[in-house]
Amino acid sequence: MLNEDDSIPLIGQVVRIMQGREAGQYAVVIKSVDDKYVLLADGEKRKYDRPKKKNLHHIELMDYISPEVQNSLLETGRVTNGKLRFAIAKFVNEVVTDLKKGDQHDGERRCN
Repeated sequence: MLNEDDSIPLIGQVVRIMQGREAGQYAVVIKSVDDKYVLLADGEKRKYDRPKKKNLHHIELMDYISPEVQNSLLETGRVTNGKLRFAIAKFVNEVVTDLKKGDQHDGERRCN
């Protein structure tokens, strides 16, 4: 289990929404509001300019950060919806597909 210090979401990190109407969907952290809330967007239903404020207890942090989104936000202070969609698609392709491929994911399955 993550302790408090590890559970600080980073800009560009992909999360899975655990509660609410969007439960089960993925989104990207675009801003940390405080130690309880973050702003999420996915570039599709949740555009960058209308992010969803979400309680940290209601999301699950994925072990994946989109460098494209992170760099864009750090350099320009904003990110395009296309980049957000790209980040989630890339995450789903790389990470989620892997998990489905090797259902009993024991870390040994690295041969494609």
